[in-house]
Amino acid sequence: MVREIMHDPMFLSQKSDRADRSDIRTLQDLVDTLVYHRKECVGMAANMIGVRKRVIVFDDAGMIKTMMNPEIIAKSGEYEAEEGCLSLMGTRKTKRYEKITVRFENAFGQTQSQQFSGWTAQIIQHEIDHCNGILI
Repeated sequence: MVREIMHDPMFLSQKSDRADRSDIRTLQDLVDTLVYHRKECVGMAANMIGVRKRVIVFDDAGMIKTMMNPEIIAKSGEYEAEEGCLSLMGTRKTKRYEKITVRFENAFGQTQSQQFSGWTAQIIQHEIDHCNGILI
């Protein structure tokens, strides 16, 4: 189901709680909402639809990917980026990394890790910041 976008900075600045298999509906709502906003958005975290759970979805070269409880476990190639957000007005400068390794759980609760680089790595870092209550 497509959900309304949360714009309240007080809510968005709260850290999200760990997700579990009972949050599959949130995961699907995030996918639906991202697809609906695809022309203006490339990634979303659950708090952007009013749910404080560590769930993210993102566009990876045209494929929608999902992660529960994502955590960056390695990073390299620091650079400065300027990003916007569907939840907040304007753009902001932030520090990002060209290459990251992320440990996460898939929709079945299985732990995985995967390396990402470039634009996809930047999207994931932005969404993990949302999970950590960091406003970009």
